[in-house]
Amino acid sequence: MYQFRLPAFGRPSGGGVTVGYVLAMASMDGLCGLIAGPLALVLRFDTVSRPFVMPYVVASLALPFVWLVSMALAGTYEERFIGVGPDEFRRVANAGICLAAAVAIGAYSMKVEVARGYVVLAIPLTTALTLLSRYRLRKRLHRTRAQGRNLKRVVAVGHASVVEDLVHQLRRQAYHGFRVVAVCLPSVTEPDAQVAGLPVLGDFSSVAKVVDLMRADCVAVLACPEINGTALRRLAWELEEDAVDLIVAPALIDVAGPRTSIRPIAGLPLLHVEHPRLGGARHVVKSLYDRILAGLLLALSQPLLVAIALAIRLDSAGPVLFRQTRVGKNGVAFTVYKFRTMVQGAERQKAGLLEHNESDGTLFKIKNDPRITQIGAWLRRWSVDELPQLINVLRGEMSLVGPRPPLPQEVAEYGGDAHRRLVVKPGMTGLWQVSGRSDLSWEESVQLDLRYVENWSLLLDLQILWKTWNAVVFGKGAY
Repeated sequence: MYQFRLPAFGRPSGGGVTVGYVLAMASMDGLCGLIAGPLALVLRFDTVSRPFVMPYVVASLALPFVWLVSMALAGTYEERFIGVGPDEFRRVANAGICLAAAVAIGAYSMKVEVARGYVVLAIPLTTALTLLSRYRLRKRLHRTRAQGRNLKRVVAVGHASVVEDLVHQLRRQAYHGFRVVAVCLPSVTEPDAQVAGLPVLGDFSSVAKVVDLMRADCVAVLACPEINGTALRRLAWELEEDAVDLIVAPALIDVAGPRTSIRPIAGLPLLHVEHPRLGGARHVVKSLYDRILAGLLLALSQPLLVAIALAIRLDSAGPVLFRQTRVGKNGVAFTVYKFRTMVQGAERQKAGLLEHNESDGTLFKIKNDPRITQIGAWLRRWSVDELPQLINVLRGEMSLVGPRPPLPQEVAEYGGDAHRRLVVKPGMTGLWQVSGRSDLSWEESVQLDLRYVENWSLLLDLQILWKTWNAVVFGKGAY
């Protein structure tokens, strides 16, 4: 049987998004239009033999080319929007909306009768198919980047500590498409200095030379007081001739784009940062959305919940549900519900296992915890042990998406910043769930929770819920 395969693209290393990948996107976009047009034609009209249908036959044949033009005008082929983040998908949706609007306005202004049923079918179908194909292409791109291909070679400029953090993040999240190959520090005192295993090849005055030496595609300037606006402008001039990308990390970290805007004041482009919205109408909508969806999920999963309860009963002695005190919004304690995954009396055995703790912070984690039952290992692998937390969501103690619900002893050891996690409801899933789960260090878990609190939005919640599905299916970091 013939199996359709996506076009091959890429090169062994470097360059980020390749020309082959862009051609693959364009090919798939045109194919989506080629499929959607005739499909809309068949669904809208009983037969294509009538004369008045012929213009729509021509429109169906022209749709792939019109769609490619719309996608190009919407900027969906620009490298900065490809591979990471929602901008690529948002621009695809905008292309569909603008094309539909253009058809409607054109038909009205030219007094042309257009079968609305055909337009309503053809353009949304094309847009939906394109979104699906773009998602599949992105996942393939992420796999190639995880294998060390299609990565931009980056020279990191900044202090050693922040450069080291950047290197670790890019190594762990290769899907971003960057690989640091060299480092430039404010000053170099040792001839063979290294940061995170990478060579320090110069100071801030020799960045352009290091870029040429390493054949880098990009320079990442991290926040540091030594590089002011004048120095940054001169560096941009030096990189301009070779078309090397320049990325600047502001001093404000973990602040999402929607909260920032550039406002020219007195001839200076000043960055305005809005305060995070921790209340108001949007949170009311979030609460209603959480409870409605939790109720639906509980109703639909009743057979699964009963089957899991029976399996736990048959597997080991003890209750089906595990109850534990957690700390919620504003430090209010509540009882969280989970399916029991450990032997009865597991908490009493914890003291004897402290020396085997694999966490580097407040958390207690053991990859092969001897207290976990046979059915418990399966429940944790697929995260279904957390389904009873839907009850907590219905009661308003938790949200579907939010920071990880901490234990009281963990909160007692919080530093100043970590308390910020408690200004919103904890969640069944969150950035920590889709970014590594139990593989994360304590510091990484806190940073992800703080990032969520500072940049919460309904769109971010939907993105996390979608990514949670992938994290659960592949079982990444679950133990």
